[in-house]
Amino acid sequence: MSDAIKHECGIALVRLKKPLQFYKDKYGTAFYGINKMYLLMEKQHNRGQDGAGFASVKFNVEPGTRYISRVRSNKSQPIQDVFGQINDRLNGVLEQNPDKKDDVAWQEENMPYIGNLFLGHVRYGTFGKNSIESVHPFLRQSNWKHQNLIVAGNFNMTNSKHLLEELIELGQHPKEFTDTVTVMEKIGHFLEDEVAKLYQKAKKKGFNKKNASPYIEENLSIKKVLKRSSKNWDGGYAMAGLVGHGDAFVLRDPNGIRPTYFFEDEEVVVVASERPVIQTVFNIEIDKVQELERGHALIIKKNGKTSIKQVLEPRENKACSFERIYFSRGSDASIYEERKNLGKLVFPKILKSIDSDISNTVFSYIPNTAETSFYGMTEAAEDLLNQQKTEKILAGGTKLSAEKVTEILSERARFEKIAIKDAKLRTFIADDSSRDDLVEHVYDITYGVVKPTDNLVIIDDSIVRGTTLKKSIIKILDRLNPKKIIVVSSAPQIRYPDCYGIDMARIDAFIAFKAAVELLKDSNQEHIISEVYKKSKGQQAKSDEEIVNFVKEIYAPFTTEEISAKIAQMLKTKDVKADVEVIYQTVENLHKACPNNLGDWYFTGDYPTPGGHRVVNEAFINYYEGNDKRAY
Repeated sequence: MSDAIKHECGIALVRLKKPLQFYKDKYGTAFYGINKMYLLMEKQHNRGQDGAGFASVKFNVEPGTRYISRVRSNKSQPIQDVFGQINDRLNGVLEQNPDKKDDVAWQEENMPYIGNLFLGHVRYGTFGKNSIESVHPFLRQSNWKHQNLIVAGNFNMTNSKHLLEELIELGQHPKEFTDTVTVMEKIGHFLEDEVAKLYQKAKKKGFNKKNASPYIEENLSIKKVLKRSSKNWDGGYAMAGLVGHGDAFVLRDPNGIRPTYFFEDEEVVVVASERPVIQTVFNIEIDKVQELERGHALIIKKNGKTSIKQVLEPRENKACSFERIYFSRGSDASIYEERKNLGKLVFPKILKSIDSDISNTVFSYIPNTAETSFYGMTEAAEDLLNQQKTEKILAGGTKLSAEKVTEILSERARFEKIAIKDAKLRTFIADDSSRDDLVEHVYDITYGVVKPTDNLVIIDDSIVRGTTLKKSIIKILDRLNPKKIIVVSSAPQIRYPDCYGIDMARIDAFIAFKAAVELLKDSNQEHIISEVYKKSKGQQAKSDEEIVNFVKEIYAPFTTEEISAKIAQMLKTKDVKADVEVIYQTVENLHKACPNNLGDWYFTGDYPTPGGHRVVNEAFINYYEGNDKRAY
């Protein structure tokens, strides 16, 4: 996206199913699990750059020996910093004990981070600050192994305040108000409760306190803990956790909003937020990686037994479509094809805009992540051009000379690399007073390929705020002196806040919302704004289930094309000479391109959970009242 928004967080989990000596013998290192975790996290670097964390659990060490290790970082290169710290510690121990280089049993007993179970997380901050305390995994400590809890996730809860109140009702005093802490304390409370019940059962069976622990570990129902913990969660989530004695779990929300994939063989169980990450790191075929069903948990017991359990009743599939449009890496086979289809499906609108004049049109893309949809657009353009060539040849019949046929066949659609981002310059811009002047130079452009008679078509993943387009990209493209600049969004208009993981909490930041408000003013329908406010304000005392998204009424008087035209007008500054047009994908074509990811609430306002309706309600109230705060 030319306007960057916060990405999704990413999770990585590895459970080694064999003794560490097995990996030393087969792969040459007892650090096999750590190495795989590094690759899984680095391959998901696109999902988070505000922080990274790593935790490990050892299974069979003597009491008094550290069995949980954790390291987190919020530095500028957090993944490298995390594993740099791990490597420094491991190398330091081996330098002091060179005779233990091949002694796996000693290493397992005496070295940190080596273990049987690993959890990693890469983070973009949404709810909460970007301090080190906000970086996952979170750790809830206890002297009882099976009451230690490590949690990390890709999620946002819309009802964090309500969940906090529930904890207070349980007699807890949470140390801070973030959804991560709230969720961890929820799971921790019911984990403790389940352990206490099993302990009482063990006592009745004649176990003493020491011998009760193995009984508790064997009989602990992670499914029951998760079912009780998640009963009132409202949000999108892929929640991963480790229990101190060695159990592990990953739970996916009932609508499947947040993605979760896993792979298991005789050596490992692996979980990640993206499928190709697992494929690449473990060199396996696509059909070996499974998607965790919505409302289900992958549960791995300490004994290595893996099961899939339904924890919550699955609801309508509302997997986030932004995962396919932008967030996930395009190396996934199906995502690559879907992004190409997004480019193909929006092409008829482009064709109408250029009056089918492909010969006098240059096609390009901004930013690099839009390259795949660009390929789809180019294929559609070439197909049409071939059709036009065929028609010309058939119309000419036998009268056409060989030279004329060659001339017709030599016509090519013009695809060019027009804009190249200067990353170094972008990182230099920090001072707001000089930002507007410098931001115009963030992109270098290719001169000499666009003529004054040409249309210039630029495809983007999505247009969110329009700020970069207005202040930088359109001005830069206008230097090429095209007849017309057509900015194409492979996604529909973003009209409503997201509250399930993406940092899009303020409705007044969206260019589509601003355009709709301006159109209401232009057409003397400004009263609709205050009416929507009164309706929204009147719902604040209602339960989430009763709230209606009245914000839809802001957009209702206008067609998508009218809003797009207004956006183009708002993006074109006085110094831009070329005509400017903005084209958006339709919601129908989005679903056609991405048939398995039907989450579209940011485009349609149709939220999959009741909490979403409260968020859009509060977002509009904040806008109307001038409150500069988040809606959740």
